[in-house]
Amino acid sequence: MTTQPTDLQDERLIINKGLGGAIKKTRNRIKSGDLGNLPVIIGLLIISTIFQILNRFFLSSANLSNLLMECSAVGVLALGIVLVLLVGEIDLSVGSMSGLSAAIFAVQFVRNGLPLVFCILLSIAAGAFIGWIYGQIYNRIGVPAFVITLAGLLGFLGLQLFVLGATGTINLPFESPLVQFGQQAYLGHTFSYILAISIALVRFGLGYYGATTRRKAGLSAPSLTSIALQSLFIAIALGSMAWYLNKSRGIGWMFVFFITLVVIMDYALRRTSWGNSVFAVGGNREAARRAGINVKGIYTSVFILCSTLGAIGGLLAAGRLAAAAQSSGTGDVNLNAIAAAVIGGTSLFGGRGSAYAAPLGMVVIAAISSGLTLMNLNSSIRYMVTGAIVLLAVSVDAVARRSRTSHGRA
Repeated sequence: MTTQPTDLQDERLIINKGLGGAIKKTRNRIKSGDLGNLPVIIGLLIISTIFQILNRFFLSSANLSNLLMECSAVGVLALGIVLVLLVGEIDLSVGSMSGLSAAIFAVQFVRNGLPLVFCILLSIAAGAFIGWIYGQIYNRIGVPAFVITLAGLLGFLGLQLFVLGATGTINLPFESPLVQFGQQAYLGHTFSYILAISIALVRFGLGYYGATTRRKAGLSAPSLTSIALQSLFIAIALGSMAWYLNKSRGIGWMFVFFITLVVIMDYALRRTSWGNSVFAVGGNREAARRAGINVKGIYTSVFILCSTLGAIGGLLAAGRLAAAAQSSGTGDVNLNAIAAAVIGGTSLFGGRGSAYAAPLGMVVIAAISSGLTLMNLNSSIRYMVTGAIVLLAVSVDAVARRSRTSHGRA
């Protein structure tokens, strides 16, 4: 007689097996308001279809390759915003932080001639220190994060202008590694295919290890066939993407670096006690405190990570533009980072979201910008369209939240 796994022995559980069961489970999850990344994926498909019809160049390999590179720097900022939104707070100063980081790097590297690695570490350390200050003010004084970071937005913009000095703009040497990384560093064709296969193999290995561990513990686990099929799908999808982008310049290393940060942060959020604590604090701060979670420590760590990622994003932007200027980190940089996190599916109410919200939301914004540029429409239209999509994303989140509440899943 076959014994049911421990987590499926309760007769009150609905056991769905096979492809049909998986489809039914997904349908029930969507009905209960747990939409995940589905809305943004559907939206991205609609946007891509419309712009491709209007301009055949939109989905060309050259445009997509450039689009991925363009969204990487601000995408790193958006990843930091995802973290603060998960605990129910906001950081309005990531744009100014990125500009200040670029200014510190340019002054030390170009004007003072200090080593590249030292200048990069100094800029990142400045971001981490600022995040720590945010955490201390928030935890010890109780000033709302909105006010703290709004003050930071203005203060660091002024500090950026002071650091740059009277010239206002510092050009980075074109041959410097940071500029080469931001403009010319692309994966080789062969390496891109090797990377795609390697990612699929790693996915298979992790899936197999996880399934084996669960079976040893007497729990249910996916079959070896399903794990192999998922890994094969990943290999085909990534390989096809690499083949198509390799028809032009290929996949930029800066985008690979951005996605690597996303994967690391996703693992930290889903597989570590720190990540569980982040979601717990965002879901209910008082309940998390009573459960023994160091709530103040979680807030401090999130602020530090957000400002650090802001500094890294500023360095990437400086490398992409080959300069640090008074306009670095200003304009729509801050708003795009916040909009990307929200559009990607991170809840403004805290406690729900994913690290993958950053690249998904950023690709949506970059796609809108690229499509409207190809149509020769000015930035005023892009602002209005992006604003409408942000409002739509928040509305979908609010409706889904009510649905989850009515189904007892909030």
